[in-house]
Amino acid sequence: MKILVIAAHPDDEVLGMGGTIKKLSTSGNEIKTIFLSTGILARRPFESRVSDNIYTKKFLSQVDRKLKNLRREAKDAAKVLGVDQIDFLDFPDNEMDTVSNLQIAKTIENEIFKFKPTIVYMPTKYDVNVDHQAVYNATVTATRPHKNSKIKQVISFEIPSSTEWFFPVEYSPNIFVDISKEIKSKFLALKKYKSEIREFPHPRSIDALEAIARRWGSVSGFQYAEAFSLVRKLE
Repeated sequence: MKILVIAAHPDDEVLGMGGTIKKLSTSGNEIKTIFLSTGILARRPFESRVSDNIYTKKFLSQVDRKLKNLRREAKDAAKVLGVDQIDFLDFPDNEMDTVSNLQIAKTIENEIFKFKPTIVYMPTKYDVNVDHQAVYNATVTATRPHKNSKIKQVISFEIPSSTEWFFPVEYSPNIFVDISKEIKSKFLALKKYKSEIREFPHPRSIDALEAIARRWGSVSGFQYAEAFSLVRKLE
């Protein structure tokens, strides 16, 4: 089975569903991850409010080293999880709300056309990060059912350090995946993101991810679990 994971930024995939990705790859599924945003460009000195500045060659050259490093980390994390297909795109980091839904959706449609997945994963829209919201909205558009579509399930995942801060709405999953055997691989994959990992109590820390996995495990009867929301299922 072909599974497409659509993420806004490198590390979203590990934070939200690293254990599940490992479980799916171990079971023999073909998995591809696409990162729509650079995940780094928003960390620029904010000298201008003109979003188009992020596209200039001059600015891109200034962050080239950090961008290459983050993408190398993403590839290393993917190897841990058993993913060998990755695409990096260049939508503006933390400014995807400045791009039309049509443009993002068409980009995702193109990826779907090339890969032909059966299941598509995406970030939840109940999230403080505008990129996560934009990816959700565009993916819902891009995966709309039609006669020749191979997509049978569209599923959203939380992203610790963003989803839990979406007050007052609480993330309410309805799918729980046992990752008790895969939790160590999730941690190892996160450790590959040396530029993104943080110390506890930050949500992007090993201790926090363990606590989150234990919480969802306690909800579902597993030692460790990851939680998801079913958006659409066709049978």
